[in-house]
Amino acid sequence: MKTNNFGFFLVVVLIGISTAQPVNFTLYYESLCGGCRDFIKTQYYPTFKLIGSIMNVHLVPYGNAVETQESGKWVYDCQHGEEECIGNLIETCAMYFYPNASVYFPFIHCIETSSLAPRMAAPSCAQQYELDYSTIQSCVSGDLGNSLEHKMALKTQALNPPHSYVPWMTLEGVHNDQIQNEAEFNLIGLICGAYRGSPKPQACEEYQDRKLIQHCTKKRSRLEDTNININ
Repeated sequence: MKTNNFGFFLVVVLIGISTAQPVNFTLYYESLCGGCRDFIKTQYYPTFKLIGSIMNVHLVPYGNAVETQESGKWVYDCQHGEEECIGNLIETCAMYFYPNASVYFPFIHCIETSSLAPRMAAPSCAQQYELDYSTIQSCVSGDLGNSLEHKMALKTQALNPPHSYVPWMTLEGVHNDQIQNEAEFNLIGLICGAYRGSPKPQACEEYQDRKLIQHCTKKRSRLEDTNININ
């Protein structure tokens, strides 16, 4: 009996391609942290645009906030003030109603790269990417947004090791100095290296972008926070 070696090889290759899972990369951040905004602008969003087919985007907008419960609702104290809490809520609600990263990430990128406060930038960003901002706004001001942001708090509080600054990154749920440093300087290289599928996107052979990312340290004083450039 003659064996079709080429056919067998082709099946093996196709199985390898079909079973390769996208790389899970999670960013824990806060909406007005300068380093978080810089990472989204220079690393995360450009990487998603280039190799989004081999990665799963996960965003957790909470950061160094502190939550307390009052009268059955959660009250949030954010590192960069009330505007940051609103920004976190806007982005959390957007991801709830538009769970596809190809929809919510351009919207969040638009907010995070704007010179305006999140609540001022969000309506025009929503219009630009055809999101219903009235729905998002109702979520932000209502019980749903309050509950959704609490889930972001729980995700952040569950980090092991606990985060000590933002932006804080995990690759497949794992955080260490090597992952953090490579992500900050060369996220596309990190994702391409972690992806086990074949062939890899052409961009994996062409990456060169390197950028120093500054951190927003946990428990930073309010006086220091006011001096952070969020543009």
